[in-house]
Amino acid sequence: MTKDLLLEIGLEEMPARFVTQSSEDLEGKVRDWLVEQGLSFASIERFSTPRRLAVRVNGLVSQQEDKEEIAKGPAKKIAVNENGEWTKAAVGFVKGQGGTVDDLFFQEIKGIEYVHVKKFTKGKSTIDLLPQLEKIVISLTFPKNMKWGSNDLRYVRPIKWLACMFGSEVIPFSVVGVETGRTSQGHRFLGKETAIEEPSTYEKQLLAEYVVVDAFARKEAIVSQLEKLAEEKGWIIPVDPNLLEEVTNLVEYPTALFGAFEEAFLTLPEEVLITSMKEHQRYFPVKSQGDTLLPFFVTVRNGNHEHMEKVAKGNEKVLRARLSDADFFYKEDQKKDIESFNKKLAAIVYQVEIGTLAEKVERITKLTSFVSDKLHLESETRTKAVRAAEISKFDLVSQMVYEFPELQGTMGRDYATRLGEEAEVAQAIEEHYQPRSAEDTTAESKIGAIVAISDKLDTIASSFAIGRIPTGSQDPYALRRQATGIVLTLMDHSFGLSLKELFNEAVTLLLEKGIGQKDKQQLVEELTEFFTARVKQVCLDRGVRHDIIDAVLSGGLENIPALVERAIVLDDQKNNEEFKPVMESLGRVINLSKKLEGTPSINKDLAEHDAEKALIDAVVALSENTSELKNMDQMYNQLKGLQPVIDQYFEHTMVMVDDEGIKHNRLSTLATLAAIILPFVDPSLVLVKS
Repeated sequence: MTKDLLLEIGLEEMPARFVTQSSEDLEGKVRDWLVEQGLSFASIERFSTPRRLAVRVNGLVSQQEDKEEIAKGPAKKIAVNENGEWTKAAVGFVKGQGGTVDDLFFQEIKGIEYVHVKKFTKGKSTIDLLPQLEKIVISLTFPKNMKWGSNDLRYVRPIKWLACMFGSEVIPFSVVGVETGRTSQGHRFLGKETAIEEPSTYEKQLLAEYVVVDAFARKEAIVSQLEKLAEEKGWIIPVDPNLLEEVTNLVEYPTALFGAFEEAFLTLPEEVLITSMKEHQRYFPVKSQGDTLLPFFVTVRNGNHEHMEKVAKGNEKVLRARLSDADFFYKEDQKKDIESFNKKLAAIVYQVEIGTLAEKVERITKLTSFVSDKLHLESETRTKAVRAAEISKFDLVSQMVYEFPELQGTMGRDYATRLGEEAEVAQAIEEHYQPRSAEDTTAESKIGAIVAISDKLDTIASSFAIGRIPTGSQDPYALRRQATGIVLTLMDHSFGLSLKELFNEAVTLLLEKGIGQKDKQQLVEELTEFFTARVKQVCLDRGVRHDIIDAVLSGGLENIPALVERAIVLDDQKNNEEFKPVMESLGRVINLSKKLEGTPSINKDLAEHDAEKALIDAVVALSENTSELKNMDQMYNQLKGLQPVIDQYFEHTMVMVDDEGIKHNRLSTLATLAAIILPFVDPSLVLVKS
């Protein structure tokens, strides 16, 4: 016999950004607990609104299955004494299993007899186990918690009610003095409380009280209403997935409506208007069929269709005030030039222990110059990159960015363009913040990419210098994201830069200003370890096996695009038949090459047979054309082609001979080859199938 289980946690309104993850966590914890208890079920559904987290388990069994297991005890020689009597060990074992010595029997395992006992465990009733759900409710964690009253529990918001039912029966437990029951709360203004008859009627009863408890259904309703409105008006309503998710978690009963604003505001940059609508008011912007922004917006109210005109006018009034402020700030900012903005950066503290924004810009500029030189940029491109770095932060002291921080970079591009900066420079000011999130792309232009790398590297290095290093899940300054951004930018632009050289330059600039208490070597080592972990993650995200990642990282962080390409090439080859013998042959070369003392020098005249001459010829040829190989596939194929030559060499050649000259020559050959192999892969770290 099966029944449905409902668990609902009623709360004061949660922050929208916490709702989805918390709902998923609750579902996961309930699922894991049911599996742990051996309680089978048909399916689990999760529900959420700003005021509740809930799960329904459909088709949950009424009792655990009975279990009959055979428990293994001590060996016969320990369980029985010389008189054939049960020992204390045997008696203690069977007692611990809930039986008597009459239940014991022997069973042979690998030639040795062990005492065993059949253990019967009667399944417990589900209804007796369900009060343990209290622990699940208490165990939920959230990005931010609060305390209320005299309770010790820290939770996302105060718990206002609890509903827990198995079939029509209430499961009794309490959390912070709130007792479970069958009552749930309807919409705060439109509905009332309702007694849930049974879990299967949950959605229907709450809908009658103006609550759509299924977040997926709520999202679909919003999208449907937006599409209908767009069709009626001939509009295009761009739906940002993140905004849609947030709005879905802000309302319990969604109703879309539109409002308007004065056309005069359309003279503002489109980004300003959209940011005002999306980020500050959670409105959807409206565009024409020609992709031009229109003086309208769409919002989703938490309620029904009553008094829609008043609601629309109220939203129009709020947006009008925001846009009036933006218009004022925009016009005021136009009265200043870039240099006057830049001078203000000297008065803005970036970090107390690191210095001002002006000092940060100075370091970014020097790093940009350093990177440009390493990339051998043309003079004109280098000049543009340095200029972009010099003015990369000027808009941070503008009134517009002060009011709308989300527009940093965007306003910099707009103002720089209006003030006569070259288009590439203006574009780089906006791009150097990219990627801003895991979903964002890297900078499109080369100049933007260089400034982005310089900015992010300075942020990371200066944070490490003062001891602000991410630990565990704690990364308040998003340094991992910024490091990943550098790695991805290097890859997307095929910048074959040495990260170690970049670290040395960034750290030197910091130490020259007396920032931090660490020495250069320690800082560079910490940065290397940190970035190595980021490169590993980038490779893992591309499906590369962990041992292959370690094998290519052994060569250092010299050229990230090539490193990742090597990892992908090797991972693609790992299941081929020749992969194992190739890695083994290369590994043998590496191992013996370590025995060389001194500088390698190859003399073909010392070769004693054809196999040795063939390897010398192959090594010399490979040394001469390695730099000409265009990609990692070609390099792997070159090394793969050496495998039979290496095998023949070892079959006919004793390397560690008594003659020091011949031994040195042979070790030199292997060491020269090892110097080609190791920057590509350390074969000893690759796990090959036997």
